[in-house]
Amino acid sequence: MKAISVLGTSSNAGKSWMVTALGAWLRRNGVKVAPFKAQNMSNNSYVTLEGGEIGRAQAVQAIACGIRPIVEMNPILLKPSGNGTSQLVLLGEAQGHIAAIDYYQHIETLWQSVRDSLEFWRDRCDVLLLEGAGSPVELNLMQRDLVNLRPILHLQGRWILVGDIEKGGVFAQIIGTHQLLPQPAKDLGLGFIVNKFRGDLRLFSDAEKHFREHMPHLPYLGVLPYESDLQPESEDSLCSEAEAKGNGAKIAWIRFPHLSNSQDSQPWQLDLGIETYWVQTVAELNGAKIIILPGSKNTLSDLQWLKTTGLAVAILAAHRRGVPIVGICGGYQMLGKYLCDREGIAGTLGDVEGLGLLPISTEFMAIKQVRQVQAIWRIDQSTDKWMTYEIHMGVTKLIDSELIDSNSKPLLQVKCDRKFYDEGLKSDREGDRVWGSYLHGLFESAHVRKALTQLANIPEHYTSSISWQDHQQKLYHGMADLLEANLDLTHIRHYLDI
Repeated sequence: MKAISVLGTSSNAGKSWMVTALGAWLRRNGVKVAPFKAQNMSNNSYVTLEGGEIGRAQAVQAIACGIRPIVEMNPILLKPSGNGTSQLVLLGEAQGHIAAIDYYQHIETLWQSVRDSLEFWRDRCDVLLLEGAGSPVELNLMQRDLVNLRPILHLQGRWILVGDIEKGGVFAQIIGTHQLLPQPAKDLGLGFIVNKFRGDLRLFSDAEKHFREHMPHLPYLGVLPYESDLQPESEDSLCSEAEAKGNGAKIAWIRFPHLSNSQDSQPWQLDLGIETYWVQTVAELNGAKIIILPGSKNTLSDLQWLKTTGLAVAILAAHRRGVPIVGICGGYQMLGKYLCDREGIAGTLGDVEGLGLLPISTEFMAIKQVRQVQAIWRIDQSTDKWMTYEIHMGVTKLIDSELIDSNSKPLLQVKCDRKFYDEGLKSDREGDRVWGSYLHGLFESAHVRKALTQLANIPEHYTSSISWQDHQQKLYHGMADLLEANLDLTHIRHYLDI
């Protein structure tokens, strides 16, 4: 097995993008390739078929590589929940919350899980693509860094360094990072890339000369232009790629302080006649035809934030005007009448009232529901089916006094382990204008998106003729094309013998 690690000069330099694109390119060249990130810090997560939890970025990379996501692609996942703590997910299973200062006391134990996962891949793929995190030369962190240099030194593979020209100072970024690398790591360099260039590439034509003066032995692989249409989801909960998209009727997504799984909004970007945008203030809700409450890593804290900012009152007022309200995962829990977290399982102790739009209550327990399911949406005489997943700590139930409420009914069905279950809830006396669901991936169905805009009376909305899954595959091919068109891949080919 050969190994290539994609390191960055900073966070958001394009490491996740590059691993995804390289995976798609290698797959196209007949190489059996797999992605890997030793430790990921993100609230955007994915559920494997076996029920393990990993970072979304590694799941996307696996699909681009043409293989099924598994937990050995991301042995350590940290999900920030506020107050300097994160939920630790080890090999797909939640281990409870841990403070940053306590986490670093367990580095050597955690390294064993990382090393075992690296060894797992040795006879299972031709090439392992590793993704770094932040910068590999944070001098105060290098001795306890599990993500950047230690894995690639263990495998004695090669690394590629990615610099972000969009941030400015790209020469200092790349040259400075290289100079600060310890010599054993320097010896594994395969090349470097200038990423996210906007404008006329001819204006940067003399860059190689300046780089060679300071790094004569590290190959310059070229400049990669930024293409807005070739951006898969980011591992960050909300980055610039997740801002307003589209043109038309406004669909408002609440930007919680502890937002998770923001990628649930992305399938809407395929459609015409609507605009998805993120809001944090009451004023930003003006004109919204649909309001969506997404997932949260600290449901009670984010619910309190809704109330403090006035957004809770504004959402209830919008509901009275007939605006459809949708809650996903943590947002679904907030739509209920009561939420109870006696032991601080969800990150914040408390027993509070929800928004009261659905006749449900949620109690947070230590057991985490993590499963992949098939969603089933009934449309007139036909049925739409697609794969989704659940990740949540709370157990949600109908309130006893509302069990006979004929205005409340399941939103859809799911199939899991060959059994069918009702999932979610829709409730309103005037047209089911409140939806709640635990399903991440709910809007990957064009039928669901269309049903919601019809409910909101948005006739100008047109769903895409291409499915979300086909769109993703087309995107990965386009990313591979961009690499081939702009970079000198000779050194990579030579190292991999392809």
